[in-house]
Amino acid sequence: MSEILSGAKTFLFVPGHRPDRFAKAAASGADVVILDLEDAVAPDRKEPAREHVRAWLEEGHPAIVRINAAGTAWYHEDVASIGRALAVMLPKAEDPAEIDSLAGRLPGVPIVPLVETAAGIANAVAVCGADAVVRPAFGSVDLAAQLGVDHRSHEALRYARSALVVAAAAAGRAAPIDGVTTALDDEAALIADLEHAKTLGFTGKLCVHPRQVAVADRGLAPSESEIEWARGVAALVGDGSVAVADGQMIDKPVEARARAILDRAGEPFRPAG
Repeated sequence: MSEILSGAKTFLFVPGHRPDRFAKAAASGADVVILDLEDAVAPDRKEPAREHVRAWLEEGHPAIVRINAAGTAWYHEDVASIGRALAVMLPKAEDPAEIDSLAGRLPGVPIVPLVETAAGIANAVAVCGADAVVRPAFGSVDLAAQLGVDHRSHEALRYARSALVVAAAAAGRAAPIDGVTTALDDEAALIADLEHAKTLGFTGKLCVHPRQVAVADRGLAPSESEIEWARGVAALVGDGSVAVADGQMIDKPVEARARAILDRAGEPFRPAG
């Protein structure tokens, strides 16, 4: 399960109280479906949503479940309903002890902390380092609201995004999943968000509509120029010594980046010789 979550690029939310959309989400092409019990579900629909989610999971369908945050009136019942989930997404994640407590109630279930508060960003290394965490996700909209900035602004949230990328790497976790693009009918905005996130080191995207999935999948994939560059590096790597190509030094860190690019492209890294 951890391998699936670590390598997935697209994560599609579907409201937990809309079981009519579950199969459509599963057929959307998204790498992972997220059944949402939190923001997408009104208080009076929380219990029916739990039942729909529980039934879907019991039928053997793989999905992450986004529960309500710890401290809310719905948290404990949400946790009890997860059962056979692929993973659980914990909103407002900012305390590693809270993550450990959740993991204790769900042995063997990976946790995706949704880091979407100032405290969560400040504690990001500890949050990512909790034992059950497989990779973090970035909650851009909630964080922007707390900070009083526009969630669509790349500049306003650049530090927070970079901090989460660094924290995930420091904790030895997979690179983070970027937050949602709320402009459902603006493909240019989605592409711009993907390019920005990819530049900072994100390798996944939270999607809120099926039509965003294919765009996100393409946007997060290595470009042809990146793949060609990585192949070129592989062709020059031989005995592990430093090499030079087109005036650029190729050493172990450069080789590591090339390996990562080809891995994401599904290609083997074939050193010279």
